[in-house]
Order: sequence, then structure tokens, then C-alpha cells
Amino acid sequence: MKTFPSKLVLAACISSALASTALAPAHAAGKPAASAPQAGLKVDFQKFTLPNGLDVVFHIDRSDPVVAVNLTAHVGSSREKAGRTGFAHLFEHLLFLESENLGKGGLDKMTARIGGSGANGSTSQDRTNYLQTVPKDALEKMIWAEADKLGWFINTVTEPVLAKEKQVVKNEKRQGVDNAPYGHTRYVINKALYPLDHPYNWQVIGSLEDLQNATLDDVKEFYRLWYVPNNVTLVIAGDFDPVQARKWVEKYFAEIKRGAPMQAMAKRPGVVKQTVKLAHEDNFAKLPELTMAWPTVEDLHPDSYALEVLAEYLSDTKRAPFYQVLVEDDKLAPAVQMGNQTAELAGQFMLKVRAFEGKPLDDVAASIDKAFAKFEKEGISERDLNRIKAGLETRFYNSVSSVLGKSALLAEYNYLTGNPGHIEEGIRKTLAVTTADVRRVYDTYIKGKPYVATSFVPRGKLALALSGSSKADVVEEKVVQGAENAVDPSANAEYARTPSKIDRSKEPPYGPAPVVKVPQVWDTKLANGMRVVGIENDEVPLVEFDIAIDGGLLLDKPEKVGVANLMARLMTQGTAKKTPQELEEAIQQLGANISVFARNEDVRIGVTTLARNYAATLDLVEEILLQPRWDEKEFALIKQSVLSQIRQQEAEPNAVASLNFGKLVYGKDDPRSRNILGTVESVNAITIDDLKAYYRANLSPSVARMHVVGALPRATVTRSLAELSRDWKAKPVALPAAVPAPAPAPARVYFVDVPDAKQSVLRIGYRALAATDPDFYPAIVTNYILGGGGFASRLTQQLREGKGYTYGINSSFAGSDSAGPFTIASGVRSNVTLESAQLVKQVLQEYPSTYSAADLETTRNFLVKSNARAFETSAAKLNMLDNISKFGWRASYVKDREAIVKAMTLPQIQSLSQKYLDPSKMVWLIVGDAKTQLPRMQELGFEEPVVIGK
Repeated sequence: MKTFPSKLVLAACISSALASTALAPAHAAGKPAASAPQAGLKVDFQKFTLPNGLDVVFHIDRSDPVVAVNLTAHVGSSREKAGRTGFAHLFEHLLFLESENLGKGGLDKMTARIGGSGANGSTSQDRTNYLQTVPKDALEKMIWAEADKLGWFINTVTEPVLAKEKQVVKNEKRQGVDNAPYGHTRYVINKALYPLDHPYNWQVIGSLEDLQNATLDDVKEFYRLWYVPNNVTLVIAGDFDPVQARKWVEKYFAEIKRGAPMQAMAKRPGVVKQTVKLAHEDNFAKLPELTMAWPTVEDLHPDSYALEVLAEYLSDTKRAPFYQVLVEDDKLAPAVQMGNQTAELAGQFMLKVRAFEGKPLDDVAASIDKAFAKFEKEGISERDLNRIKAGLETRFYNSVSSVLGKSALLAEYNYLTGNPGHIEEGIRKTLAVTTADVRRVYDTYIKGKPYVATSFVPRGKLALALSGSSKADVVEEKVVQGAENAVDPSANAEYARTPSKIDRSKEPPYGPAPVVKVPQVWDTKLANGMRVVGIENDEVPLVEFDIAIDGGLLLDKPEKVGVANLMARLMTQGTAKKTPQELEEAIQQLGANISVFARNEDVRIGVTTLARNYAATLDLVEEILLQPRWDEKEFALIKQSVLSQIRQQEAEPNAVASLNFGKLVYGKDDPRSRNILGTVESVNAITIDDLKAYYRANLSPSVARMHVVGALPRATVTRSLAELSRDWKAKPVALPAAVPAPAPAPARVYFVDVPDAKQSVLRIGYRALAATDPDFYPAIVTNYILGGGGFASRLTQQLREGKGYTYGINSSFAGSDSAGPFTIASGVRSNVTLESAQLVKQVLQEYPSTYSAADLETTRNFLVKSNARAFETSAAKLNMLDNISKFGWRASYVKDREAIVKAMTLPQIQSLSQKYLDPSKMVWLIVGDAKTQLPRMQELGFEEPVVIGK
């Protein structure tokens, strides 16, 4: 994955889009008696193939002036050789760095200039994709740039470039696997599930040893074999002229030579001849976790649809056998995760239980056997089957709510089947699943069949593992100072340019500038005082809305921190009129999702539903809000779940960093410095009466705001709220006054020890500005080149692209009515902890004097041009409405910000940098291995480091 800090959730290209609901949240299904999904569940497309074999798919969507461009190569880790694993993913990284015609920085630099969403990509076992959304005037530029990947790239890969990118990928592995709780689970399972010569035996990211051993000749061989037009799909989705786009595709791609014929790989399921039990003492785990995996079938196999239904039924609701047995009856865990995970060649049915602290996994396994026995006795009812099927429609519309999502869907089906429209076949097969099918696939693939079981337990707690387990073979890297060679990829590569029939050295011009229309916002206030703002949006037949009730953690009492969180979670566990099961089922009957959650400054009710079911969904929201059940049994379950979350946070380096950084920048007396979950002590002290008291005192329409986006007119929405306005009575709620930032203290290094950490987590910053401060948005503009601009930012260019110290680094300003923090966040390899901090310090010190007119121009271009994408998704529109209602901003505030950007000057940026980006006034928090890294931190040049506990 190129993206950071969070991964792009297109990694599996919506894997079968609709059939796949693996490990989904509980409230995700629909109405059994409702009309079934109809022919509208499809994505229209045009497809043609160039003489060189390139498949090209067009989808027209005029709703926003943007275009998604998706280049998908049908090559993933399954095409690698043993001993050279991780190549497909390594290529995903390399292809962003440079090409003959884009030059150094390649697509990343161009993205910043054109206002793109960020050139991104992901790698799976079967494919690698490169994708982003850009304003429509940049389409020719993107087609030109993507063609360079296939015809004008490989000469730019030199030994220094390869050496540096190996380090970046190894940092990604450390961050996502080696330094993460339970990170090695999939590695252990796949080694046992697939024979050594099976292409799924190894992980997509590869091994550190294989990555280190990769040679330049290996890399070039891999590229020339797989990155050829006849192994690639190009999808363009959005607002464009298909006739002109075809001419551009032919102009830039047609002369690229076809590669050798592609041989399809045989479908090959995993093999487990007898049950395999493996155990690992996990340095970052606080809770024992049992994972079981059975070999099943590949993507699009006729049985894959029934297996998905089986997984969802067994675990996803309060009616599910596994929830009833493991969670409610035996009280061994807060939840059970289950899913049938399919890929092109094989699949695996996965069951995961993270048990409560100290629970033996033998007890969990016995409970799993009871849950399977319960299913064997009772089976699945037609009602449950219809409920699961009915979730199809909502999930589909969510998956195609952006042009990027649609491009991924079309590309996936094209490389799997040759037919981008295969989506309709997937829907048909899912709707055809019967209760007999569900029982048949259970009997065929699960019942009595051998499986792989992994027990990941806290270090020193091997006794909790399954009896009869062997030690898992997990390779753990040792932290050795100076183990990595320094790299310098800055030198320009010397190579003979690849010839072309056209002049590719000049970037194509922009097309006509897109017309950016700010969505029309309607605004009203109910009689009970709640403000309601909305946007009508009929791109998909969904409605999304939320109700933000100010308070949240701010209103927790210091000795009872965690009440707001517990209360919010309990509100969806039944109502006065419905049991927890009945409420859950009523929500799912409507194809709806209703969640209630607490945040630092509010409690939110978030809702997604089909537009035709909006009124019935709103009735349930009103019932949840106004008629809580206060179920003692559910309270006990939630409380135990929260205690487990708190325990696990103690061992997760990023969570440790976030919690301690909050304490340092806010100070112990500010509620925002506290963990919203509370502490073990505070949660144990909370009673259900505390939740009732919070509810009675603080949930009032006088401090509530509702935001609505969807396929309903204003009049329909406002009429629907009459009952809520009448029944939800207003009362005064005393919210804490807004807090300005205190004067920054002198810089200090703080260190939290995580023994044997493979990475150090950095959190650097201080409490800076409120979102309402006149300097807030100008400070965001100032930060763009520092660390807010993704791969265009200086911190990324220096620490990742220049040195290979990190997988990702970013900086940001956050705030509300009260001052929030400026934060620099990164995970760096352990043995360059000091060097990374020193480089961050140097970048900050030099930023005011080195910020240039070209930097300001890049910033202006991005922040103005990216407004073409500002309102594409419902989430973006809801965020806009939230800002309007919370801060009193005008509906046109995006245009106001555009004017601010255009008016900013170089001296102003330099002045803001000196004022708000001063490293001598920041907290420097390091979470890492103290025995190897703490002594070195004295060299950072601040006072003696302070060691703090977790």
C-alpha cells in the first residue's frame, strides 16, 4: 500500500462487491419482506480493447466535475517466485517514484498541481492497482501519466532508488505486521493452509529477507513480464467525453508493445489433511486470540455466495449462534468475527475470537463447538436468509457512491471474468441462495473438516493457548543499530530514453476548467431548538444523516470517565418496546445502519438507509433516542468489552502514543486529555445509574444538530421531524467554555518504553489553534507543504522518499471551538529513531526560510483545484454540514477559503510558519524500545528525556 496513515479500503476492490460481507459490522442488512434489488443494481459501462491487448472501460457519471482513473495490472503476489516474495507490492511503490516523462516525484508532484485525491495504489494476491480522482480538466494529463507506467518507467529504477524503496516497504511491514498486535496471524495461517509451492503460501508484503535480496535484474524481469498492455485494465469513470477520451487513450497507449501471452493460473484450494494447531507469544498482545481457518473456494465459485451468507448468519447479529453461545452464554469474548475470504485461486473461511483477559483458548474452542452444534440443530430460517439478502441493496449503493468505487468494481470484474458487467451475475447468484445451500456448504467445507488454528497469546501466557499447539514459526527482526545502509536516491539516473512516436516530454494541457457548484444547503430549526441542515442528493437512492449532541467526553465526571461512551453504546441495545434482538432485527429489515457513539465533544447518532425506508428508519431512531431500555445484561457485556479494549490499548504502540500525546498537549485538567473509554478503575466504578444520569442531564435538542444528505427533498425531511420535535423536550445543558491554547512550554522529549518494538512511534506537537481562530485556515494552508500534502509534503519527501526511515509521516492542525493540537505523526524504524527526530526538527527549523514562491503556487493549485472533488461523496457533504452547524460558517465557506488561499502571500506564510511551527515549543513524544533508543534521545538537543508510563 502506498497510502498512509490509513490504508485505502479498496484493497480487495470491493471483493465481489456484494457477496462479500466478511467481518462486517452488525447493523448492515435489510428488510426481508421489502422489494428485492432490481435491475438498477448495475454500473453502466463501455468497453473496448486496443490492438496491443489493453482493456479499456468507460463509465459516465455527470454528478460531479471529476474523473477517476484506475490502472489495474493482473499481477499480485501469486505471480512471484519463492525467495523473491513481495515483488508485486514493491512495484506498487516503485511506479509512483519517477518515469521518463514525469521526472522525479512522478505522479505525486503532478497530483499536487492538478488537485487530485492523491495518487494511490494497493496490492493483493492477484492484482495491483493505481488510482486516483482528479478534476475533469486533468484527464488527458492522467492518461499521459498512466501510459508512462507501462512504457516509459523501468529505465528510471536504479540501484539507489531500489535500495531506498526496499527500506520504505520494510517499514510498512514493521508498521502493519511486526509492530502490531496479532500482526503475524495471517502469515502463520497461510503457511499452514497452503503448500510451499502454492502462490498464496506467502504474504503480499513479502519477507524482510526476500525484499533485501531483490536485485535490479530481478525487478526488471518482473516488470517486463507482467506490466504489459495485455495484462492491464484501464478504467475511466466520471464526467468526461468518451469520444475524446478514447482518442487520448489510443494516442498515449497504442504504441506500447504487447507482452507474451498471459497464462491463466489454475484454481487451487488450500490443503489441510489434519487439524493444525500453532501458538505464538505476541509481544504486543494483552488478550488471547484464537483464529481458525478452513480451506474453501475461490472468488465467484458458485458456493462462495452461500459461504458468505453462512459467515454472516453465524456471527453478525444477536440472533447469531456464535454471539449467543460465546458472548451471551459463556461470556468468553465481546464479539466473534467470521467471514469467507475469497481470492482468485482459493478461499478460506475464517473465524476469529479475541477473548477476554486470561480466558483459556481451550474454553473458547469448546464454546465454538457448542455454537456449531447449535447451528446444526437449528439451521438458518428463511426470515434470516431474507434479512441477509436484503442488505445487498444498501451495500451495493454504498460501494458505487463515488467514481473511484465504481472504477474499482469495474476493473475487478474485468480482470476476473473479462466482463466488467459481471456484477449483475453476482447479485443474481446471491439472491438465489437457499437455506439448503447454506447448510450444504457448511457440511461440505466446515463440519468435521480439519482446519488451521492459531493461538496468539500475551508474552509469558503460553498456558492460555490451545492444548496440543506447536510453536508457530514467526521470524522477528532484531533491533540493531546501524543495520541498514544509508541510501541516497537523489542522484539523477542516467539512461537511454525509450523512443516514442509522439513527444511525451511535455505534460498535456488542462482541458476546460470544471465548474464547481457548491451544493445547495437548506437550513431550518425545529420548535424544540434543534437545528437541521441538509442537502438533497439523488445520485443513489440512499439517505445518510446524523444527529450530533454536544457534550460527549467533555461532560464526563473526572472520576467516572467512560460514562458517555458506555451510554452511547448501550442506546442501540434495545428500547423500552424492543429487546436488543428485536431492535437489531428491525434495523436490518430496513436495510439500515444505525450507530450511536461518543466522541470527545459530542454524542452522535449516525444513520444510513434506503431512501424509501427513511421514515421507518427515523421512527427507530426516535425510539432509540427517546425510549432507552437500560438493559442490565447488555450493560455488563459492553462494560466487559470496553475493559478488554482498554487492556489491548496498553500494548498497541500507536494507541499508547495517541493517549499519552493527548495528556501532554492538553494537560491533566482538560477533559480532552482523557481516554474516552475511561480507565480500568473508572469503568469498574461506573453503574447503569451513571448512564441514566448522563442521559437525563445532557441529551437535549437545545445542544443538538442534525445533518441530512440524500435522495429526499427538504419538505419531506422537515415534515418527518414533527414527532421528534414534539416529543424530544429541550432542557438547558451547561457545556464547558471554549478553551484557548496556553502559552507553549519549552520543548521536551518524553519516552514510553515498549520493549523490543520494531518501530518507534513519533508524536510531535503542541496545543495550537481553535477552528474558529482567524489563523486556523491560513495555518492549514501553511502546513500543506510541510506535512499536509501527502507525498508532495516536505516531511514525506525527506523522511520517506529521501531517507527511507518511515512508511508515512504527516502533520496537521485540528481544533473545534477550543484550541486543538498541531501534530506530526509517524512510525519510524527503531534504529533511526534519533535520526528521524533530528530530521523532523531540521525541516521545521528551516521551513520559514526555505518556503518558496513555487511552494505557495503548488499549495494554491491543490487547494483550489481540489474543490472539484470537495462534495462528491455523502461523507464529504455531511462534514460540510457539520462545519456549518457547529461553527456558524456560511454555506459557501469553501468558496471563502478559496479566496483566502488565493490572497495569501509568501511573507504571510513565512510569518505563520515562525509563529505556529516552532520546534522549540513542542512536545517530542517517542514510543519505542527504551533499552536501545532512549539513551540516544539526549542528542536531540532538548532537556533530559522524561520517561513516562503507559
